[in-house]
Amino acid sequence: MSPYFPDTLAPSPFNTYVFGFRNLTGMTDGQITNQKNHAQLSAPILEATENVEMTIKLTNIGLALRPDLVDSHTMHWHGFRNAIPLFDGEPTSSLSVPIGRNITYYFNPHAAGTYMYHCHFEDTEHVHMGMTGTVFVRPTMGRNFAYNDASTGFDREFVMFLSEVWAEAHWDDAHIQLPDWTDYKPDFYLLNGRCYPDTLAPNGTGFDTDGYLNVPAAPNAHLQYQPISSLVRINAGEKGLLRFVNLGFLRQSMTLPGIKMRVVGKDATLQKNGSADKTFYTNTVTLGAGESYDASFQAPSYSSSAQVFTDTALPGSPTYNKYLLYNRNYDHLSNAGGAGAGGQMTEIRVYQPGTLAAQTSPNT
Repeated sequence: MSPYFPDTLAPSPFNTYVFGFRNLTGMTDGQITNQKNHAQLSAPILEATENVEMTIKLTNIGLALRPDLVDSHTMHWHGFRNAIPLFDGEPTSSLSVPIGRNITYYFNPHAAGTYMYHCHFEDTEHVHMGMTGTVFVRPTMGRNFAYNDASTGFDREFVMFLSEVWAEAHWDDAHIQLPDWTDYKPDFYLLNGRCYPDTLAPNGTGFDTDGYLNVPAAPNAHLQYQPISSLVRINAGEKGLLRFVNLGFLRQSMTLPGIKMRVVGKDATLQKNGSADKTFYTNTVTLGAGESYDASFQAPSYSSSAQVFTDTALPGSPTYNKYLLYNRNYDHLSNAGGAGAGGQMTEIRVYQPGTLAAQTSPNT
């Protein structure tokens, strides 16, 4: 891994140089300027509602480490139907945002489902550097449905955003080198910007008076700019929705032994054709690069006779049964080839009925 990881030019106390999107809503101009070299991985989860207009202001604040670069940026809503060309984010047919400027994108989504967004300027580099995130459109039927179909209802939803880090490419960007993308071989495989066991750590908690994301409590201070948890908590008998998105460059297969998933949507399209039901049950969802899947599941009954764990992070320290959700390609379950489990893996924790309060936002 040396000299690529840890990278000596990564902002202290971190070990990898990245690009990224941040939510700067509510910040002053001074706070916004402070965010150079404080990118988030992966980008904030965005929500929209079917047939409700939505605007997003994209500001390019520039680079702290590389003032010699003048990279523009865009926001491309991958898979969005009938995008107005001006706001599509593909720079040859729309607008890109140079350093120090901004643009307000306008969207009017007409199709519910799970999408993704990314920078489309020099997209191979910018996507891999971390300018990627999830956006989903809620149907008119209500926020607890994946599509305008009663069978897609759920109690809790969780985004599972898959990406990769090839340490050499990140090091090259920081050290004014050009990677040979034909040598592409990721060192880390991420869920929501984290590798296991960090995927289980709590979500981040907003930003401080300077605009920096709050530093998590020990031992998770290193996750300051990786704020999205992948831990699934659910009461027995409830219905969950997993929104899988793959914006890495490799094919991935996420498997959930012991719980059947029902694939209800693919690439923001309900898997029904009139009266023909094309949904299907599976333990494994395989995603190509740039694909999304919506998979629902019924949390099994809680069993005190099965192996039981105690969750000391919740009030009353309730007990739960544990199921693993992981990439079935075992090469993607280590961190830079190190010992022990890593990569794209998380837990689904099933509690006794009524233990958890109603979910108020995704991934909580």
